[in-house]
Amino acid sequence: MHAELHIIDAFTRTPFCGNPAAVCITEEERESPWMQKVAAEMKHSETAFLHRTDEAWDLRWFTPEAEVDLCGHATLAAAFVIWATGREAGESQIRFRTRSGILTADRDATGIALDFPVVPVVACDPPEGIETAFRCPVVFSGKTQFDLFFELPSATDVCTLDPDMSALAALPARGIVVTAPSDMPAYDFVSRFFAPSVGIPEDPVTGSAHCSLGPFWAERLSKTSLAGFQCSERGGSVRVLVKGDRVILAGNAVQVVSGRLMA
Repeated sequence: MHAELHIIDAFTRTPFCGNPAAVCITEEERESPWMQKVAAEMKHSETAFLHRTDEAWDLRWFTPEAEVDLCGHATLAAAFVIWATGREAGESQIRFRTRSGILTADRDATGIALDFPVVPVVACDPPEGIETAFRCPVVFSGKTQFDLFFELPSATDVCTLDPDMSALAALPARGIVVTAPSDMPAYDFVSRFFAPSVGIPEDPVTGSAHCSLGPFWAERLSKTSLAGFQCSERGGSVRVLVKGDRVILAGNAVQVVSGRLMA
């Protein structure tokens, strides 16, 4: 019952940057409580669990405290591991069966591209006390299927934000996305992501948030191909292509650990 285990830094070309994810490959289906214990042991924002079936790879994502419905960086890490270990040919498309439906991964000379669903942002009234929690004014307040979503006045406001985590943890959402137009020529927008309610004070680079960030900024900037920089302490970049009700999230990954899980 031992499982193969890898740790991958996603949405970066540089080790110890981007967002680390654990990828656990099991030969047999394992129960949810076991997966949750492994994720708690790993202590990464997400651990991806892979199991091969006849038609696709079953993929589930767990934070240290809960299973989640959608995760970009751990999916990127999972695809990287499948190709790196020779389980799929380098030119082949990988299909994942997940709680968010079938997701696919393709690889080219520039990196790995994930085909994910758009997660629309709907405007809403800001929660009471949010500007106090941010210590910063809010330009736009919205919500998605998973998260609360806020535009701040500037990239500097986003990148220097030091929010009240206890106040954020009390909000009724998986996480809190904050964003602003970029002040860097190479990027269209910047963002950060906080999810203390599911055991992640700050997620370094959040692929699933870009399912909302991409369409939001595509409409604001009148372009469908964008580059986002998540200005967490580790930092990482996500290339985004908006295609109707789908969004292509592209990036790179680096392997830092490979081994066996002995429990």
